[in-house]
Amino acid sequence: MIGFYDYTVILTYISFACSVCGIFLSTAGHFSWAVFCLALSGLFDMFDGKVARTKKNRTEDEKQFGIQIDSLCDIVCFGVFPIILCYELGMRHFYSILLLIFYGLAGIIRLGYFNVMEGKRQANTDEKRKFYQGLPITSISVILPLLFLTEPLCPENFIWFLHIMVFIVGLLFITDFQFRKPTNKELTVMVAIVAIAVIRMFCVWKGVHTR
Repeated sequence: MIGFYDYTVILTYISFACSVCGIFLSTAGHFSWAVFCLALSGLFDMFDGKVARTKKNRTEDEKQFGIQIDSLCDIVCFGVFPIILCYELGMRHFYSILLLIFYGLAGIIRLGYFNVMEGKRQANTDEKRKFYQGLPITSISVILPLLFLTEPLCPENFIWFLHIMVFIVGLLFITDFQFRKPTNKELTVMVAIVAIAVIRMFCVWKGVHTR
């Protein structure tokens, strides 16, 4: 079989599977579960690079495959999946579709640029990356669940907040600025925040549907 099959890409594949499940759930109207899948997909993606770097004898082909497969999965997990989820949440007007197209294109441009720059960087140094150029596309897995948590608090304004969020996040994908790579402690805090948000979201969802 073509491709590379070892533990270094397992989390990337699990992240992809979570997002495909999330797409099905969002089209079926199970939004809380879909958002949960998005957050879970982001959680696995946070640590896939760390797992990959534990294998010290990776060949150059394996490294390049890791870069490509990560970005290909990212555009599904944090590009296509959020677009479908936002559409199902109510972004269905003409201007909404334009915003979602912009978001998707910005994500593709960002990932393509990242692949080129990361390939050059890894060819010149083995040092860990300290900064990202622009907002990482995986950030949507934190931002959207936190925004979704506010929906029961202000349902009449949620859809407008969603439009604004999609535009700003898409713009930040392609804006030229340095975004410091989170430390392990900061990643732990982010995971905890998203976990609390998801738990709270399910509590609200359960309360609404048991009345």
